[in-house]
Amino acid sequence: MNLQNKKVVVLAPHTDDGELGAGGTISRLIRSNTKVRYVAFSTAEESVPEGFPKDILKTEVRDATKRLGIDESDLTILNFPVRKLNYHRQEILEALIELRKEEFDIVFVPCLNDIHQDHSTIAQEALRAFKNTTILGYELIWNNLSFNTTCFIELEEEDIRNKVNALAAYKSQNKRDYMSEDFIFSLAKTRGVQSGKKYAEAFEVIRLMLTL
Repeated sequence: MNLQNKKVVVLAPHTDDGELGAGGTISRLIRSNTKVRYVAFSTAEESVPEGFPKDILKTEVRDATKRLGIDESDLTILNFPVRKLNYHRQEILEALIELRKEEFDIVFVPCLNDIHQDHSTIAQEALRAFKNTTILGYELIWNNLSFNTTCFIELEEEDIRNKVNALAAYKSQNKRDYMSEDFIFSLAKTRGVQSGKKYAEAFEVIRLMLTL
């Protein structure tokens, strides 16, 4: 399946989720002149570490997505409360239905087996809103009890480095192990081995729509 000339949107429950789960793919798509929309649903103000402004993640996600090549006009930052997205399902669904008017070909979301309540809310509501669109679930392995590696996107070293560079913008989150360059490269190499490539990101096929 060729992703060039497709309209793509990445749905991130929190700022940084999209880069963690699909940062290499975002880089690869943009290098292929594919337009990528990015929507973050929470800036997690209640969870920002001490010493940082409460709105720091708004600044960091703008920097991170810019480093991946996403135009600021294609970035939407919403402000639902962290860990409480499930209390706002209807509002989120309505926002997704409005977004659907842009007629995307592919929607990236957290996988359906992600146990974080915010992640599962976005995945489930996206499935309702985009039931007639291809949906690929990205992996955040620290939250995944299981993950079906049913889709791989081949990446180049440049894409992994772009992903690492984007995540480096999140200085408020840099103590988390999964933000490290070693982890990002190791996972990309693992998925590459699985798919017979040097580097790759893996996705779970939630919905697949084919046109002949």
